[in-house]
Amino acid sequence: MFLSKSQYLRGLQCHKSLWLYKNRPELREKPDTQTESLFETGYQVGDLAKGLFPCGVEVMFDPDDFNGMIEKTKALIANGTEVIYEAAFSENGIFAMADILVKNGDAWDMYEVKASTKVKGYQVEDAAIQWYALDSAIKLNRAYIVHINNQYVRQGTLDIDALFTIADITEEVQVKQDAIEHNLAEMKQILEGEMPDIDIGGHCDDPFGCDFKAHCWKHIPNPSVFNLYWMGWAKKFEMYYKGMLSYADIPDDFSLNATQKLQVQTAKTLEPHIDKEVIKAFLGTIKFPINFFDFETFQNAIPRFDDQRPYQQIPFQYSLHIVYEDGTVEHKEFLGDENNDPRPALIEQMLEDITDEGSIVAYNQSFEMSRMKELAQFNEDRKEELLALNERFVDLIVPFRGRGYYHPDFNGSFSIKSVLPALFPNDPELDYKKLGSVQNGGDAMDTFANLHLLKDKSKRDEIRKDLLAYCRLDTLAMVRIWEQLNMLVDGSVDK
Repeated sequence: MFLSKSQYLRGLQCHKSLWLYKNRPELREKPDTQTESLFETGYQVGDLAKGLFPCGVEVMFDPDDFNGMIEKTKALIANGTEVIYEAAFSENGIFAMADILVKNGDAWDMYEVKASTKVKGYQVEDAAIQWYALDSAIKLNRAYIVHINNQYVRQGTLDIDALFTIADITEEVQVKQDAIEHNLAEMKQILEGEMPDIDIGGHCDDPFGCDFKAHCWKHIPNPSVFNLYWMGWAKKFEMYYKGMLSYADIPDDFSLNATQKLQVQTAKTLEPHIDKEVIKAFLGTIKFPINFFDFETFQNAIPRFDDQRPYQQIPFQYSLHIVYEDGTVEHKEFLGDENNDPRPALIEQMLEDITDEGSIVAYNQSFEMSRMKELAQFNEDRKEELLALNERFVDLIVPFRGRGYYHPDFNGSFSIKSVLPALFPNDPELDYKKLGSVQNGGDAMDTFANLHLLKDKSKRDEIRKDLLAYCRLDTLAMVRIWEQLNMLVDGSVDK
């Protein structure tokens, strides 16, 4: 049996997933844009980490010639090369590539580069199977994980020694060696037989979301007990294993919180729940002129700008719909230059655009308020003005979480992407799916983070239009939701 390192890790997570990968690959879901972006970040971090051990020789990846990669690695070792990038080995039934090998006396130190900000359990498993494969071919000394130091703040030229943290995991890796042969024997036996009868469970998303999940979860109805609001996954699976799948399967005396009971009730009646007093109390907290406001942010594993930390959420865009007491609506927006730090220009225009008085309405306001605090730290000269904005925020999610309005189509989620289509079904003006290349916050984040790398100006311009359209819809959606809540209280809408 021949397994790659990633296939072994797949088998550790779920034997059924490994069997499907080997026997029914057509059932795999294609990676989405956010998953692909994570892969790209990993490649960028891996390339940069080579600078910690300069003057090495790289074994170029060739998916059509693994044997050639292995032979190139052997030749480099035989010729006395002291630093090898992407060294390839096939030993004990495992094909593995070491990110960085560094000669240390008569032995080698193995470095695995990760884009995370700490060592994670699955990364130790990753290094352990790597050690298992390499240990038969070369003498190993120590095993290390190289990961991002999220406390690093860039000032001037990127300091890769400060950007990375190197953690010695040799002992943890060696402890796991005895279990690997057993695991491999078990995987071999499974792959030689029929598909394992393994039910869904927490392993479907731990440590990674499985790309066969759509296949294995196809028997789950919508809605199901897995949609219950604010319930831990352990309890949801406990319900599932007891035969509770749909809401109809839940006994009347089963313990549910108030929102969960509302979910079950409205799913049966197919009618929304409305508490006008809750809605009215919320609307009373909003003062004109109303600034409906939304940030979009990007993040880099490798900081591009001064005063930027790894993975820091950097606002690059906002949309602002202002509703005045006379009913007038005004829209303002900002989209940063992808080639420069967007924060200085964003701060100046935002402070000019937001009205001096009135409420600032956001959906799930903690995100916007946190970014305001960070912008205040970034620009000390405008600190007081920026922090003063936070005193004016009102959260549009409140009447929904507070059970002022619950629609069965929410399916236990109060995100704007769930609330909007339930309130305005089949409204093309409010349909995110009718937008261009940017249809959610993840798209916006990943698109802008990489926009400076795109050479084609016409494509950049098109993407910038898509970014503006997406962010504009976020605040227009808030205006429409606020209007709908007012009509519900006034009795002009019968829902």
